[in-house]
Amino acid sequence: MKSIARALLAVAALVLSPLAPAQTEDGENQQLYRQALQSIAEGRNTDASETLRRVIEGEPLHAGAWLDLALIQCALGHEDEAERMFEIIRSRFNPSPGIVQLITEARSAGCAHWRPHAQTAFSVGRGIDQNVNQGASSGGYSVTGVPVEVPLTEDFHPKHDQYTVLTADYVSDITSNGTTGYAQFQSRRYDRLGLYNSSSLFAGVDTPWRFGRWTLHGSASLGLITLGHQLYQRQSQVQARIGPPLPLPGSMQFSLTTSLTHVTYLTLSNFDSNTAELRGQFNYRLDDDSASASLARLSDRGGSARPGGNREGWLLNAQWRRRLFGETSGELGYTHQTWKSSSAYSPGFLDQVRDQTTQVLRASINYPLSNTQSLQLEARQVRNKENISIFQYNDRQLQLSWQWQGL
Repeated sequence: MKSIARALLAVAALVLSPLAPAQTEDGENQQLYRQALQSIAEGRNTDASETLRRVIEGEPLHAGAWLDLALIQCALGHEDEAERMFEIIRSRFNPSPGIVQLITEARSAGCAHWRPHAQTAFSVGRGIDQNVNQGASSGGYSVTGVPVEVPLTEDFHPKHDQYTVLTADYVSDITSNGTTGYAQFQSRRYDRLGLYNSSSLFAGVDTPWRFGRWTLHGSASLGLITLGHQLYQRQSQVQARIGPPLPLPGSMQFSLTTSLTHVTYLTLSNFDSNTAELRGQFNYRLDDDSASASLARLSDRGGSARPGGNREGWLLNAQWRRRLFGETSGELGYTHQTWKSSSAYSPGFLDQVRDQTTQVLRASINYPLSNTQSLQLEARQVRNKENISIFQYNDRQLQLSWQWQGL
């Protein structure tokens, strides 16, 4: 699979080579070729092969298409077909020494069978959390029918602690046409407040498709979350991300995502939820900068006995990443989420209809130690404002992590 990644560089070298035959200016054929390159970048090698064959049918002297197709056939394990195409490239296009070396490396690695590509990442960090239990920022609360404010017990006051966090991620190809599987694990352990220790394990599958110039990613995932010493949540999600061919400037891209998430609470009664989301997202990428912004409409449906009933909300998310100096990079992120319930939270006790706004501001610096290791310092601030004072809270976190990622 590494030969597929190198193919993009090889194409540029071959097309720019003075020895390469001139290519026609067939706009439709060049559009097909760009679609093939996008398919390669997304791991959809079977789709890329079919598109490249159409390019070659329309333009037999398209050197880049021949080279890409030969390397893909080699990666897919079609050794005889790859060898035939390598010979055509050698005899018809008089390739440069760099291209000859690339073909030699592909042959020596072998084209006997398809080999899935996998990546593993791991991190360990230490952090400080100013409000582990999401303790209320106010000193009391008002009960329906009681004219005075009732003071909160000590359990509802913010609790401070330090923690250790471990994360592990694994991603692997499942098919030769871009379907991938992944698993994510995270564990957070506090020094003193063990009641709030948490772990999560998620696993899922993602599959890409292309319909002309439209792209589609479908995914499904399952997850388990523990809190304290027992299983707290089960989650399941299905999601579809659509990329329409909009005429956007420069390196900007737009996608539309729809998802449905079901959450089961194993230690709480009447809190299960089904959340539908529709999100539009813009992405922008340059050599030293990348940014994204998204806006989502949320609809959460629960059982008739759930406190507050159903709720509707919005989610705004913005992120900016920039290279600061050398290979050191910085990142800023902002999240603004609102929820508005449909009925009183607890009739006769808390008659307010819950209205919640949560803002999260995040900043981090990533310093690379090597090609596979880095250090990250991250600061996070959370402000949760609500019309029910007992649920209002503020939090600040600071975390230093060592990260490793396999090549």
